[in-house]
Amino acid sequence: MVNLATRSPRRSAVPARRAIRKATTQRDEGPGLTAWHDLGADGARKHRTRLAVVVYRRDMPGRKRPTPEDAMAARHALLDGLARDAGVSAVLSELAPLHPRNDTFPGEVFLHLAADALEWCGASRAEPLALEGLRERFLPECAFRGRQNAKLQYAVLAAAAVHGGTEPDLLEEVAYWQADDFWQYAMYAAVAYIRAAASQVGVPVRQACLDLNDRPGHQAQ
Repeated sequence: MVNLATRSPRRSAVPARRAIRKATTQRDEGPGLTAWHDLGADGARKHRTRLAVVVYRRDMPGRKRPTPEDAMAARHALLDGLARDAGVSAVLSELAPLHPRNDTFPGEVFLHLAADALEWCGASRAEPLALEGLRERFLPECAFRGRQNAKLQYAVLAAAAVHGGTEPDLLEEVAYWQADDFWQYAMYAAVAYIRAAASQVGVPVRQACLDLNDRPGHQAQ
């Protein structure tokens, strides 16, 4: 991560929420915030965007680094949420405690999960998975505006790059965003790819999640 920082059809994907609780007992920092809501003089909530400088670093002095257990918990939580048809916003909220402030984690985990989904469905040069309409077809509950679309596109293409055998330079790209939200867009990309992969194979999303859960997954480094 970069610091800013045998199939059983009857079982559920994983006891993911319990894994998250266990992983986060050793953390003392919550997720970074990129927007603020203020109350005006009339008591109404007003949304203000402030310029926030987010510094990404490769080390995290004095703070616990994400562990392989954290990476496994993040992967399983996402697969579990999709398998039980939880909403994307609900899954995002469940994953937030695993994100250290000003760190790309667990974004890398989700890029590799998306790459696993591409491999699982047999996507290749000979039989590519079409990206046209990916957001509209497989993230219909999410609305992206302006620069958010570019962030999602970067995460989608970065996952495809990982599937192709390269490692994207996350530090250079994400530092430019000046927002602590790469991990969220990596999650959106993973959700879209898993749903698209299930559609490509012709099986329910739940089955795709169960199959992907049997794979070892990406380990935190």
